[in-house]
Amino acid sequence: MFRSITLSELESVAYKIVNKLSNIKVWLFQGEMGSGKTTLIKMVCKVLGVGEVMSSPTFSIVNEYQTLDRKKVYHFDFYRIEKEIEAIDIGVEEYFYSGDPCFVEWPEKIPSLIPSRYAEVTIQVETYTKRTIAIAVHDGKKENRI
Repeated sequence: MFRSITLSELESVAYKIVNKLSNIKVWLFQGEMGSGKTTLIKMVCKVLGVGEVMSSPTFSIVNEYQTLDRKKVYHFDFYRIEKEIEAIDIGVEEYFYSGDPCFVEWPEKIPSLIPSRYAEVTIQVETYTKRTIAIAVHDGKKENRI
């Protein structure tokens, strides 16, 4: 768990998170609107080597990025979907099982589509400038807090 994290510390935290979760391909980001989910995902992608400008996929649902070594990274935002079928229609299961990193905002909109093995990154607002970031790895029915 990372407590009282400020924006200036986020890159360092992102490096630590990537090192701990590098073997897990689907990461679910939990937190209230404005908590910093997209900001943290951008920093994680930077650590992974994404050099292009990133934006939230709120309207497109998924954005695909490429790392400097030509690997793919997917960023999902399911905030605007109303039914899981919308995620199925874009091929979310193919993305999740592609072996490429998939970062998911608003995963509660697609509960039955989440793979059995995933990381959950929860961001809690402490103050206007500080956040707590908690990480758990789910593998089937087991959960391990990191």
